[in-house]
Amino acid sequence: MIKRHYNLDNLIEKSKVLIIYGPRRVGKTTLLNDFLSRSKLKYKLDSGDNIRVQQILGSQDFNQIIEYAENYELLAIDEAQQIPGIGMGLKILVDQIPELVIIATGSSSFDLAQKVGEPLTGRKKTIILYPFSQIELLEKFNRFELKENLEEFLIFGSYPEVIIAKNRQKKIDILSELVNSYLLKDVLSLEKIKSSSQLFDLLKLIAFQVGNEVSLNELATQVKLDVKTVIRYLDILEKSFVIIKIGGFSRNLRKEVVSKAKYYFLDNGVRNAVISQFNNFADRNDIGALFENFLFAERLKNNAFKQCLTSMYFWRTYDGQEIDLVEEKEGKLCAFEFKLSEKNKKKEPKDWKKKYPKAKYKIINRENYLDFLM
Repeated sequence: MIKRHYNLDNLIEKSKVLIIYGPRRVGKTTLLNDFLSRSKLKYKLDSGDNIRVQQILGSQDFNQIIEYAENYELLAIDEAQQIPGIGMGLKILVDQIPELVIIATGSSSFDLAQKVGEPLTGRKKTIILYPFSQIELLEKFNRFELKENLEEFLIFGSYPEVIIAKNRQKKIDILSELVNSYLLKDVLSLEKIKSSSQLFDLLKLIAFQVGNEVSLNELATQVKLDVKTVIRYLDILEKSFVIIKIGGFSRNLRKEVVSKAKYYFLDNGVRNAVISQFNNFADRNDIGALFENFLFAERLKNNAFKQCLTSMYFWRTYDGQEIDLVEEKEGKLCAFEFKLSEKNKKKEPKDWKKKYPKAKYKIINRENYLDFLM
């Protein structure tokens, strides 16, 4: 088993609920079960899919809820988002049995966050489990092998089942099922969305525009929805861990574009499954976009692991000067340009250099990208 970055032994805490978010099939249950198998605490493991558990933890009946957890040192609830009123149920446990350790997992940040957010204010710790990161894959590959397999990661991504799949067709089958049977079903169930075909068409448009600024009006016109509905769908897709939104960076330079956003996919394999495009590099015209999406998603994972409070943006001016990624941390700026070929040495944009002379600027390519991600 490839070791995950998070060590739950260091994250659990009495009087606080550890919430593990993340998309389906990234290994939340595996991570939880592995921890429980090693734990010396007397534990109880249940699932939010269990109707009886839903009735008890959603009841707000103090006596029933306390009795349910009585004589246990640790309570673990998998798929906790399935339980109506789970936030209040967990609050009762935290307040009434402060020595109890509690872990709850959920596949949808949108759904579970709404249910636990307010009741557990000050009583929870949250982590997001992503598909495997390059850091985690050092358990399976060395740095040379990671570079050798870069094209595989760009095409098929790094969901656990994909990483261990024996052949190309198996990877394609897993990703196709993941998109059609899990991710989109979760999204559609969140707000009882009925126009599934329009939602999928919207996702396809985003997939073809990875790395480019998106016009909401154009999207709305193409999928035949109003702009407000498009905004709502994009927000749900983001909160369901399918896509990631990034805004434009500006410090009031008139030329800077801030009105539009870019969208990336959390996983390259999911992006390619959405458009049914698994061709090899030689037969593709989107390798630059794949590399950019990969680096952005991996950097996001890395910042999360290191608990870096880092804001991420793109930068562009109306006259066409641009930078792929700008990171702002503790008032300091770092700018990164993503170019798969090391021969492509794009110069630092003159307006950026003039406006932000103290900012660092670096080109990330096939040769140095692991240093950027580690």
